[in-house]
Amino acid sequence: MALTSEDAHGAPSAAAPLKGRRALLTGSVAGLGLAMAEGLARAGCDVMLNGLQPEDEGEMISRTISERTGAEIGYHQADVATLKGVQDLLDATRSRFGGIDILVNNAVVRHFAPITEFPAERWDAALAVNLSAAFHAIRLALPDMRQRNFGRIFNVTSVYGTRGTINRVDYVTTKSALLGLTRSVALENLDYDVTCHALCPGSVLTPGTEVRVTELMENNDIDRSAAERQFLYGKQPGARFVSPDSVTALLVFLCGSVARDMTGALVPVEAGWLAS
Repeated sequence: MALTSEDAHGAPSAAAPLKGRRALLTGSVAGLGLAMAEGLARAGCDVMLNGLQPEDEGEMISRTISERTGAEIGYHQADVATLKGVQDLLDATRSRFGGIDILVNNAVVRHFAPITEFPAERWDAALAVNLSAAFHAIRLALPDMRQRNFGRIFNVTSVYGTRGTINRVDYVTTKSALLGLTRSVALENLDYDVTCHALCPGSVLTPGTEVRVTELMENNDIDRSAAERQFLYGKQPGARFVSPDSVTALLVFLCGSVARDMTGALVPVEAGWLAS
């Protein structure tokens, strides 16, 4: 089979290397998901955002990103914990943009508790959102990607996909499982210009981590710098958060033709955490 990254959308320009591509990101209306979506839009992609927010809120975020980047941005409210939610999301993206070239599985839920006290319903929710949603989205997106002979699939994992930690059994288990899913998908698509990677960020300053840093400041009467160092102690040896821009730039690179021969990789962006 002849391999090529070009399709009916034409050749990309240097200023917009992903011009003409269509991207879908689950869990993408805040935090790292939103940063990655905007980065893809700046690179020329049309982007479908997803979350649980009402349509009017999602559309407002979409308009803001579109005004900043000039890209076409859509939003579809869908609960990816259900198969129907995943199917509806992919159908809405195809209807809006005509197809999906780039799929980023970023939606996540998490709960903090020892395993003996971990609620069964929270475990089931983590399996559904963090793992099964990615499986279903990939399964449903792949046939069209193969037909067009282009696809870039990303599963957003974590340092905790390769290391254990206490009180986070749902997160560690599902992020670890995504590594196996990534490798399997990569190997099943070697005859196509379809790649699959696991992005492995360390601690990124997102709205969730912002809340925890603020709590450390208030509970311990310390300044912001000290709270960040305390939060990151024993994790990232540089004691600084990973920039969302670093993860986004890597994502854009891996979407391009130059990364055709990379697939199935665990790609860390964790400021030395795994080296320590």
